[in-house]
Amino acid sequence: MRDIDCKQITETISNLFQEACVYLPEDVLAVLRQAREKEESPAAKDVLDKILENTGISSKDKTPLCQDTGAAVALLELGQEVHITGGDLYTAINEGVRQGYEKGYLRKSMVRQPFSARVNTKDNTPAIIHTDIVPGDKLKISVIPKGGGSENCSRLTALSPAKGRQGIIDFVVNLVDESGSNPCPPVIIGLGIGGTTDKTMTLAKKALLRKVGEPNPDPEVAELEREILQRVNNLGIGPMGYGGRTTALAVHAEVFPAHIASLPVAVNMQCWCARHKEAIL
Repeated sequence: MRDIDCKQITETISNLFQEACVYLPEDVLAVLRQAREKEESPAAKDVLDKILENTGISSKDKTPLCQDTGAAVALLELGQEVHITGGDLYTAINEGVRQGYEKGYLRKSMVRQPFSARVNTKDNTPAIIHTDIVPGDKLKISVIPKGGGSENCSRLTALSPAKGRQGIIDFVVNLVDESGSNPCPPVIIGLGIGGTTDKTMTLAKKALLRKVGEPNPDPEVAELEREILQRVNNLGIGPMGYGGRTTALAVHAEVFPAHIASLPVAVNMQCWCARHKEAIL
């Protein structure tokens, strides 16, 4: 059994969210540069140039990439041989969010009682926390400051199994088409297939943590990703809705077995500002 103190978790969470909101991961920067080289539309090229310029300014000046510094999403892989000491794990995570958003001068966007008063919590808590128990004696923490614009374009459906592969493709492509410029394209599409409705939504969110453009190891799923990406980019929505070949940077699909009568499908949309950061304790 290995001890991990809550103070270390709080400090790690605080640092991860501050860094994620300022520094875009290198894999995201790489695909944005590739998209700029391949793009043919002058307007789309200009938008991608501005996006890349924005990332440079953010990194240099240590200012947030986007004014929407998101809901604080934390995904944990907790080793079964880890013993959390010095307090409660989730309390430590929320304290890390509280400190990180204060120290980093990050916008606090969470509101209580979302259907009525919508009073700001003033510290961006509570965090949205997903925890998996895994073998080992380490704690892996992944954070996603998830912006409202892209999250609002996410969707869940339960298809008839007879709809099959083509039904999934049509659902995703139609959603992107309807969303237009709202999720701040070029987007990354997290796609969950199978399980139950709650499981498939989680799959779609976790898919956003994969290295951008890295295909699913299952060749059949990888081919589905490629076809959806091609269909989406043929829509011509383009960067920020100005037209062009680059509506999506990648499609990441994760699949789980499903009930014989069900085909749940979820899309979690991520804007071009695909902020995330990981640490292992």
